Amino acid sequence: MLGGGVTAALAPEPEPVAPVAPERIGAEAADRLAASVRDRGGVVVATGGCFDLLHTGHLATLRAARGLGDCLIVCLNSDDSVRGLKGPDRPLNSETDRARLLAALDCVDAVVVFDEPTPEAVLARLRPDVWVKGGDYAELPEAELVKRWDGQTVIVPYLDGRSTTRTIAAAQAATTSGR
Repeated sequence: MLGGGVTAALAPEPEPVAPVAPERIGAEAADRLAASVRDRGGVVVATGGCFDLLHTGHLATLRAARGLGDCLIVCLNSDDSVRGLKGPDRPLNSETDRARLLAALDCVDAVVVFDEPTPEAVLARLRPDVWVKGGDYAELPEAELVKRWDGQTVIVPYLDGRSTTRTIAAAQAATTSGR
């Protein structure tokens, strides 16, 4: 058994991490889940976002969303989509890593990645009964779309002060101030 210090630093590199729940990631997984839940008469819930640095605000939103139905599908912005929304220095974490982290959460049942600025194409295909966003959004362009199939849009409370952008800014400030 390896201890700490030099012995641990010189240990061989571990094997690459296996994908977490690959059966829960991708369009097929999301479609299959939505169909299965609907066949049982259940409620399909979806939410979306970049989830670049997963924080407690994200977790609160995801848990609240999951509590509104029988499954939660996360519509995840692709790397290109995040760059278009947040700028050339984002995302910090790849879409593969972000999808794996989300899929590993007990409140998330499936993750589907999309390339567009909004998840409208994914939503039109999944047709969730409930579309959920955190309270930090003033305007939801997807709300009109969701109404077309009698779905509803729900805004869940926002945990003030929890923001990926704020976290990045604080880390950059700490780095430049020499902390």
